[in-house]
Amino acid sequence: MKKALQLTLMLLLSTTVGSCANKPSEDNSEYRVRLKTNYGNIVVKLYNDTPAHRDNFIKLVNKGFYNGVLFHRVIKNFMIQAGDPLTKNAKPGDPVGEGDVDYTIPPEFVYPAHYHKRGVLAAARDGNDVNPERESSGCHFYIVWGKKFSDEGLEAEEKKKYAREEEKLFTLKVAALQDEINRLRLEGNQQKLNEMGDSLLAEVHRELDSTRIYQFTDAQRRDYTSVGGTPHLDNEYTVFGEVVEGLDVVGKISEVKTDGKDRPEKDVRIISAKVIKK
Repeated sequence: MKKALQLTLMLLLSTTVGSCANKPSEDNSEYRVRLKTNYGNIVVKLYNDTPAHRDNFIKLVNKGFYNGVLFHRVIKNFMIQAGDPLTKNAKPGDPVGEGDVDYTIPPEFVYPAHYHKRGVLAAARDGNDVNPERESSGCHFYIVWGKKFSDEGLEAEEKKKYAREEEKLFTLKVAALQDEINRLRLEGNQQKLNEMGDSLLAEVHRELDSTRIYQFTDAQRRDYTSVGGTPHLDNEYTVFGEVVEGLDVVGKISEVKTDGKDRPEKDVRIISAKVIKK
């Protein structure tokens, strides 16, 4: 077991484990959004099978919410991020990234159909420690750049993914049995607690072996080795669209010089955003 899983198991045996998007549209037409930036235009299409994220993005674009915001976080070989409304008037050196709206969006994981290949549009969010439900920010988004992987590199990613899924499933099963765990602890029944831990872990392994969710599909392998991406984000952040024009612009932005907090030294701005219905 990995260190994180061992910690969760120790907690089981010894301690108590301590918004609103728009209504999904009935229209099945494909929507596209043109982001006009000072580096060129980026056109993204929005997936219809992530309707809450699609409709929320369209709502904000139509309100002019993104007009003037910065790509405030840029990490080479990773992604470019925008959506903080406070960046419209941010001066050089100002802290950025804390502005948001007053709601979140429940996750819409359509995995493995949608994954973090280069060029996808995804919703940013707070980390699992404060956001275990993995709900998306109502306005922050990022576009993936990533890097290309070798077959060996993808195998290593699969092992990491297995460990993450193992811990996630185990933690959920522990939470579901918390009342019984507390009772056994009060009784001092350590043998039963040990047996329960072993049983839950075996159950987790059976589920993982049956679903193979930790394994990449042929499409993922093809894209991650030939196009690039960020596979460690798969099934963790909602992917709700992809770039169909201007991927070269994303590449240019991903290469800009940044400060110690990943803000571009020279502002990269969304001049305007407009919905285009195909």
